[in-house]
Amino acid sequence: MFEAKLEQGSLLKNILEAVKELVSDANFDCTSNGMALQAMDTACVSLVHLLLRDGAFDHFRCDRPLSLGVNMNSLSKIMKCATPKDSITLKAEDKGDTLSFIFESPEHERYSEFDMKLIEIEADQLGIPETEYSAVIHMPSSEFKRICTDLNVIGDSVTIAATKAGVKFSANGEVGNGSILVRQNASADDDKKATMIELREPVTLTFALKYLTTFSKSNNLSNSVTLSLSKESPLLVEYKFNENGHIRYYLAPKIDDEDAGEVEEE
Repeated sequence: MFEAKLEQGSLLKNILEAVKELVSDANFDCTSNGMALQAMDTACVSLVHLLLRDGAFDHFRCDRPLSLGVNMNSLSKIMKCATPKDSITLKAEDKGDTLSFIFESPEHERYSEFDMKLIEIEADQLGIPETEYSAVIHMPSSEFKRICTDLNVIGDSVTIAATKAGVKFSANGEVGNGSILVRQNASADDDKKATMIELREPVTLTFALKYLTTFSKSNNLSNSVTLSLSKESPLLVEYKFNENGHIRYYLAPKIDDEDAGEVEEE
């Protein structure tokens, strides 16, 4: 038997709104320690890893490990039936073929039940190696979202350069070019506005802006976001839910023609 309840169901609604733009079908892997999801987008360019520990729930029970295969669009449609203030309870039998939802209003005046058919999904768990990044940037999630939105008007790629001066986001396109430099301000009065940069060595990488724009929509899940960059690894964009979990996005950098030519010559 699996049963999990969130008094603040908006957390789950917001998570799904972010993930559904990247992933069409995915397994929620449930154990006694919580729920996890790992899946790649259809283009195999980005990977999303979600972890919700049992402590994130007001009630959590999972008698034995099980995988719940869901279609994200179908799940999103059902979740829209819950208001932002509703509590959400998920239920599934060990060998059942449906996932049940219970939405209840704070005053207990409305009680809704829905069942969604589960699907079979064959997916291998990818090993994510521990990485020592060249630069780790902690910044307000609202600022990151605004940067992605602003530069998306200019072009379809963004170059992120982390140096001692700060972190610079640049884009070029048919309409022109633009750049935004964010300097470190760890001493900001409000922690929500603080930007901190841990720099081992300068690093400059280019990424598809549409993916970063999608990632940035998770800004309502956490006040801050962490960007971790290294020339040898995908970009890591992480939003933490305090000590109760996180959502992590991994994105492969773009390789320009010059770099590709160097590889071919070797």
